[in-house]
Amino acid sequence: MELSEGTLKIINTASIEDALMALTKEAPGQVVFSTSFSWEDQLISHFIFSNNIPINVFTLDTGRMFPETYSTWSSTLERYKKPITAYYPDALALQEYIVEKGPNGFYESVENRKQCCHIRKVEPLKRALAGKKIWVTGIRAEHSANRDHMPQVEWDEVNQVIKFHPLLHWTTEQVKDYIRKENIPYNPLHDKGFVSIGCAPCTRAVRPGEDFRAGRWWWEDSTKKECGLHIHAPETNNS
Repeated sequence: MELSEGTLKIINTASIEDALMALTKEAPGQVVFSTSFSWEDQLISHFIFSNNIPINVFTLDTGRMFPETYSTWSSTLERYKKPITAYYPDALALQEYIVEKGPNGFYESVENRKQCCHIRKVEPLKRALAGKKIWVTGIRAEHSANRDHMPQVEWDEVNQVIKFHPLLHWTTEQVKDYIRKENIPYNPLHDKGFVSIGCAPCTRAVRPGEDFRAGRWWWEDSTKKECGLHIHAPETNNS
């Protein structure tokens, strides 16, 4: 699937609200947004819910999230009175992993950690995206060095969907200012130095001067630490 020239023009020139609405007209019932209740995701949820844009909002509940994240989830439901669909890990796969590796086996090797991420995030995501055409995300370029040249609209070969990153070029301050202005509920861990918030055992606050991703899987040496949700295939085409 490729977006029409008209939709691409709206994405490049109009507001985020108009861009999201244009996508729903391009692919009715086939546009989804994944939220982890981060700053960025709360902002996008606000755009969707406040404007009654027909985009299904979903989250991946890994079972190891912070209490603050669940509180943010509840606050969002209370504020907007809109549904958020939850996807969970396959129970048998998770059970087998924990029996074999233990509840904290992801600390023992990168391979174990990636297997845990696959069970808790990647496989549920595939179910969430099955049959969909457009996936809206909260990715921003500041989040990771390898996202500096990422296009705002791209083809995800792995999941066979078009991805749209409406906040790709927003700065952290722009996001925070908008949240304050609109009084949007957000995860209080952000005020404690947490930038990228994932599972509780795998996330810590970022120290002054550290990279945005330093708080994720901090015990690993790799400079490119990802959970597998936004990994690109060797060849990708922009739509």
